[in-house]
Amino acid sequence: MDLYTPILVLGAIAAAFAVGSVGIALLVGPRRYNRSKLEAYECGIEPLPQDDPSRHGIGQRFPIKYYLTAMLFIIFDIEIVFLYPWAVAFDSLGLFALVEMLLFMATVFVAYAYVWRRGGLTWD
Repeated sequence: MDLYTPILVLGAIAAAFAVGSVGIALLVGPRRYNRSKLEAYECGIEPLPQDDPSRHGIGQRFPIKYYLTAMLFIIFDIEIVFLYPWAVAFDSLGLFALVEMLLFMATVFVAYAYVWRRGGLTWD
């Protein structure tokens, strides 16, 4: 049990910090509510009224840029998750791992090129 004591103490400190930060923010933070703060935020698109019977079942067109940004994040996040262990064990893996990583990087590059051509990297 002595080996786990520092881990438990660190976990208790982290939990206390998280709960304390939220509690202090609730006590000290400003409370200036207005109509625009209470509305749901849907990626900059004004929400449609729910009582409009002509719009039931019909969705509004959604800009592709939001999906491309999400895809960029997921692709490069996954790339980093795979690159760190590979870089740590690079010497012991050999040629097979190098070829596999090159194939993986080529796949990621194809996704990057797709997002680039669709305009996901240009911000208005």
